Amino acid sequence: MKVDALVQSLRGGLVVSVQAYPGEPMRHPETMAQIARACELGGAVAVRCQGLSDIAAIKGRVGVPVIGLWKEGHEGVYITPTLRHAVACANAGADVVALDATDRPRPDGRTFEETVRDLRAQCEIRIMADCMTIEDIRRGVAAGCDLVSTTLSHNKPAIDTTLDDGPDLPILRQAVSEFPGFPVICEGHVHTPADARAALDAGAWAVVAGTAITHPTSITSWFADAMKE
Repeated sequence: MKVDALVQSLRGGLVVSVQAYPGEPMRHPETMAQIARACELGGAVAVRCQGLSDIAAIKGRVGVPVIGLWKEGHEGVYITPTLRHAVACANAGADVVALDATDRPRPDGRTFEETVRDLRAQCEIRIMADCMTIEDIRRGVAAGCDLVSTTLSHNKPAIDTTLDDGPDLPILRQAVSEFPGFPVICEGHVHTPADARAALDAGAWAVVAGTAITHPTSITSWFADAMKE
């Protein structure tokens, strides 16, 4: 299969998710842009970010590709939930737009496949399918997405109790086996360099890490909680 040059540039690399949410101290586009630039200097091959202001600010600060999304709500399909959200992310400057690839209902009534089709019709944009299950990964590949990711795999209602707190390597290995040569991204619970290395060894095209690099509140709590035990 032919892989887009930008997607090819991510291979074997670390993508850093730079996100903060309403009410958090770092919730400001300029702060997010500064952090994104610092991650680029540290070797990130791309930045993943959410919200139109953050996408625009980060795109103006870094030279690496920007994967953009727009989170709205906290349940169901909340990662770039409608075509309107996806087009807005593209217009804000994202090189890649990330979409929830599950088959759950979307606010605008479109299916995932219809959203991908209509987004392609309106924008020249690469699309990343954020997946929960192997069926979602198959759906993303079939719909013509440029990348698929294990972003939501730890959100499965009946989570596999054999999973530890690290990345979901079983679904990653299955996806890589089913779609050899296709860009399958490992995202979710990548908390250490060893986790990132294990994901690459399992066949990931690239690895996304976020909380462990860009969310000091969580990182501090890990240390503080360990010291209380």
